[in-house]
Amino acid sequence: MPKKIKRIAVTGSAGQIAYSLLFHLAGGDLLGKDTPIALHLLEVPGALDSLKGVVMELEDCAFPLLQEVRSGSDPREVFKDVDYVFLIGAKPRGPGMERRDLLEANGKIFIEQGKALNEAAPKALVLVVGNPCNTNCLIALKNAPKMNPMQFFAMTRLDQNRAQSLLARKANVPIDAVSSVVIWGNHSATQVPDFIHAKIEGKPAIEMIQDRKWMEDVFVPEIQTRGATVIAARGKSSAASAAHAALESMHSLIFPTQGDEIFSVSFLSDGNPYGIQPGIVFSFPCRSKGDGKIEIVKGFTWDKYLQEKIRLVEKELLEEKEAVKGLIK
Repeated sequence: MPKKIKRIAVTGSAGQIAYSLLFHLAGGDLLGKDTPIALHLLEVPGALDSLKGVVMELEDCAFPLLQEVRSGSDPREVFKDVDYVFLIGAKPRGPGMERRDLLEANGKIFIEQGKALNEAAPKALVLVVGNPCNTNCLIALKNAPKMNPMQFFAMTRLDQNRAQSLLARKANVPIDAVSSVVIWGNHSATQVPDFIHAKIEGKPAIEMIQDRKWMEDVFVPEIQTRGATVIAARGKSSAASAAHAALESMHSLIFPTQGDEIFSVSFLSDGNPYGIQPGIVFSFPCRSKGDGKIEIVKGFTWDKYLQEKIRLVEKELLEEKEAVKGLIK
């Protein structure tokens, strides 16, 4: 019996990240080669002409699984009955713009989208990619009271991938020899890439590399600032790598975790076992039971270095929450 069509919404659909993501979705890279899909594409009115070109390209690829493409600028119409949502579209930081200004500008977008999801797709699984994604996620979920907050997640998989890749290069091993890489906290320059618990060929990475100074002074700052480094080199922000990470994140949420895999994703911190204050969207080490049901992996211990760094990123997220308190009543 043919599988039921699954509906996937993508915001900012004419943008760089979405352009790198949509063709993977249409080709079955998220849900498998036997699941038909419909794409629901949201853009601001001024980008709808560009979006028409993207839709034409999707049509011209003749993807067998792609049964339907809807597009528009009204989130209540575009989100109707979708199963999975990638909230990618967000206002980028402009010259002289402070982080607080960026939070407020994007807050208005995510208020509207949270309300639209609440009405049009209350059962959807939502991944926020548009930055600052942790607090944008908080705003969206607070404006969707019919929905379980644990339907909303923010992406730190790109940071995890960056950390895994850098450790593999440093140790001169294949990527899949590196495991248990955790990102704590926020997708920002205060994020905490955890080298203490990372493993290389099943052994602690810190033992395999034997250079804690490099870990603290090179590895952590490089992952924290990798996005800015890409912009400086490329002239544009990460697109293909962000799309790849978004696809992996959603896949990890939808399907049960295999083996002893651990992945990082951000969600509401209420009831967490690590003493992080409730009410913020925070990245933890996770495993998935499938269909968006995840559990935090317990038992990670923090040395003084990790504890100081994690408290710093917790403080940043609390400050971001305070900055948008008028948007999350």
